[in-house]
Amino acid sequence: MTDTTSDADLATWAKALAHPARLAILRTLGARGECVCGEVVEVVGLAQSTVSQHLKVLREAGLIQGTADGPRSCYCLDADALTAVSAHLGAFFDGLDSCCADDCC
Repeated sequence: MTDTTSDADLATWAKALAHPARLAILRTLGARGECVCGEVVEVVGLAQSTVSQHLKVLREAGLIQGTADGPRSCYCLDADALTAVSAHLGAFFDGLDSCCADDCC
């Protein structure tokens, strides 16, 4: 991956994935299809304000989508974004493997 947009996207996604609570939130949304914030709070076991902040990070990274219904917010995975993340991460690590496959220190 050489283009800076892809590198910036990869860095944004990596940062969003770099917290155990956010990984748990993604797993929860994957298992349930969609959840309101309160349901995520119950599963993850963190304060509502903390979960809301983690959801915001995931939403800003484009990994999840959210809709407001009055005081409730419902979230789900963004399947297209997760496919892109998987492809970019795979390409990134494939590129690292080829640089020193035979002659590693």
